[in-house]
Amino acid sequence: MMRSPLVAAWFLIAVSQPLVPAQRPAGSPSAPVPIGELWQEPADLATRDLYFGPWGAEHAPDPDVHYTFVLRKEQGTNPGLTVRDPRGREWHVKQPPHNDQGAEGPIEVTFSRVLSAIGYHQPPVYFVPWLNVNEGRGDGREPGGRFRLTEKSIRHLGDWSFEQNPFVGSRPLQGLLVILLMFNSSDLKTQNNALYEVKGGGPIPQWYVVRDLGTALGETGRLAPQRGDPAIFEREAFTTGLKDGFVTFNYHGGHPELFRRIAPEDVVWACELLGRLTDRQWSDAFRAGGYPPALADRFIRRLHQKIAEGQQLRERTPPFSAPRSLGLERPFSGIR
Repeated sequence: MMRSPLVAAWFLIAVSQPLVPAQRPAGSPSAPVPIGELWQEPADLATRDLYFGPWGAEHAPDPDVHYTFVLRKEQGTNPGLTVRDPRGREWHVKQPPHNDQGAEGPIEVTFSRVLSAIGYHQPPVYFVPWLNVNEGRGDGREPGGRFRLTEKSIRHLGDWSFEQNPFVGSRPLQGLLVILLMFNSSDLKTQNNALYEVKGGGPIPQWYVVRDLGTALGETGRLAPQRGDPAIFEREAFTTGLKDGFVTFNYHGGHPELFRRIAPEDVVWACELLGRLTDRQWSDAFRAGGYPPALADRFIRRLHQKIAEGQQLRERTPPFSAPRSLGLERPFSGIR
């Protein structure tokens, strides 16, 4: 999408605005935490690969090999298992529910591709529809899903909270919350946020990651919201107004407190960032999740509508009202 010089200048100004100083949590060193532990400016966004993602094809699982069974998942709403490939790499596979409705794997991989492209850290995740598993009783074919690699260069340390972290109030964290809303994410509990130690002695020692992104692209709700449903996603509203200078949203999940102090500038920042993705990149992200083109196009069109809606907040002229029309700022070309 081509933007006018005025819009481009506005985005550069927004990105360069001072962020709330990030501090270490209580009990840790007092030195400020670099914002790069949460988000890094994607200077090369236009060339980023949203099919294989930031870890590339070299980290991808091979759908044709036989995997060795390690462990069966016992908790959660989706079945899953841990397997090891012939190269000795360990994979955590999130499989679809037994009724095959609302599978989280395609959503999680697609959403992960988008977040990593715009500067938010993500572990290596891929989608494989089927896998061959050796459980000691011969090989069996099982449904695949989201494959997440146990990558040696990053070590999972635990979880982190949206409300208590070094970046509370910063533009990248506020923007991240907006993007989660745009995808209608519902499962925003602390256990789904992962803190990683980054090995190798680089300038960014830790990553604050939003993980387990599969409850999205449907409705928001407290109990078993419908996910991955284009009809629901198309009709669900995004913003609903302004209250005391903050944006209100159509959110019905279990954590409304997270979205009570989102400023119009935060929404615009997030939408300008997403708006820099090309049609091909959007298509590649959904293709990475195994979506057929026609279904992917429906989700992408609605996301474009939300981006356009959020960009309109740039004007912020009271009294605010949500846009009456959900027409696209531009048509989605459906490039493959």
